[in-house]
Amino acid sequence: MDRIRIVGGNRLNGTVPISGAKNAALPLMIASLLTPERLTLDNVPRLADTAMLKRILGNHGVDCTVKGKQVGDNGEAGETLEFSARNIVDTTAPYDLVSKMRASFWVIGPLLARMGEARVSLPGGCAIGTRPVDFFIDALRALGAEIDIDAGYVQARAPKGLVGGRVTFPRTTVGATHVTMMAAALARGETVIENAAREPEIVDVATCLTRMGANISGVGTSTISIQGVDALHAARHPVMADRIETGTYAFATAMTGGNVFLKGARPDTLEAPIEVLRGIGAEVEVANDGITVSRNGRGLAPTNVETAPFPGFPTDLQAQLMALVSRAEGVSHVRETIFENRFMHVQELARLGADIHLDGQVATIRGVDQLKGAPVMATDLRASVSLVIAGLAAEGETTINRVYHLDRGFEQMESKLGACGAEIERITG
Repeated sequence: MDRIRIVGGNRLNGTVPISGAKNAALPLMIASLLTPERLTLDNVPRLADTAMLKRILGNHGVDCTVKGKQVGDNGEAGETLEFSARNIVDTTAPYDLVSKMRASFWVIGPLLARMGEARVSLPGGCAIGTRPVDFFIDALRALGAEIDIDAGYVQARAPKGLVGGRVTFPRTTVGATHVTMMAAALARGETVIENAAREPEIVDVATCLTRMGANISGVGTSTISIQGVDALHAARHPVMADRIETGTYAFATAMTGGNVFLKGARPDTLEAPIEVLRGIGAEVEVANDGITVSRNGRGLAPTNVETAPFPGFPTDLQAQLMALVSRAEGVSHVRETIFENRFMHVQELARLGADIHLDGQVATIRGVDQLKGAPVMATDLRASVSLVIAGLAAEGETTINRVYHLDRGFEQMESKLGACGAEIERITG
């Protein structure tokens, strides 16, 4: 099993090209099920999760052709993938595939809308807390689907097609907003989604669906309207820049000091994290082609942050922020409001010398003068990268185990950090 070895203490200086967003790429790939015509996606990141989703879509009969750079190639652009779902050969998504990546449950919407049926395994447990599928099921029922749950599978039917309806989510949910939007694109009549997620990834997927012929309005607000169409057609769409990757490298730069240009980053998707960074003591300069983050000699100030749906501070940057403020000059507080079990990185950060106390969903972090390298264990995707950030500033050597979590969401992280002066390497076996 691969490990990451870091010798801390080096400042980061240089340019980091920002990859396509994993959280947009996955639903965009799933949207290929909605049409028999070709969907071409540019700037798809080379990740374990996108590779797994190719396999899952292939199980349904989707052909995927790689047109861009191959795995291992250097270069800033992601892959260009062509998807052809001309013939859906199977409307069942089995447990052995869905259990490996929860987002694959989302195929239920496009399959049901286009084929009139879908049988999708319940995804099972999740390391960072409960992610119920009730919102998905209730939304599809509101569009006229007949749904039963039997032997661990959600069996959905709409033999005469889906019909427009009103969907009101009890709380904001990104996944169910994606699925409802995709399903409603082929439903008869109008669908209105209330309390819809406003995340930039939702906007990106809606933009792609519109290019495919969907009729969608209100995206980026809490009320989305979709007027169903008979069929969607071929389209080409570039995956948006990854705001979580951007924030991660921004926090890493603030942690180590130095000056890094985040090429291709979109500041409009990161207003809350940028505000937090500036308050902590980093300088952030925004330009049309990216973001520059620097910290030269200035100490880190403490902060108080609460995670929230967009446009609030994203839960996917909470672990990275906690690593950063572990060296702040004072006491910080971080409240997690999205997932109930997303503090598993705390014990591993403590192994590096961080002083963190947990009380329910609130973490109190007392800044320390120095972190010290140690062997640590990644517990999930975002936790693993928080350990990288801490290791970059720690005295001595840090070894991060279970880095397959890292490979799920960060493309060529060792290369990107190494090019900016970090002493970091992957140890295989």
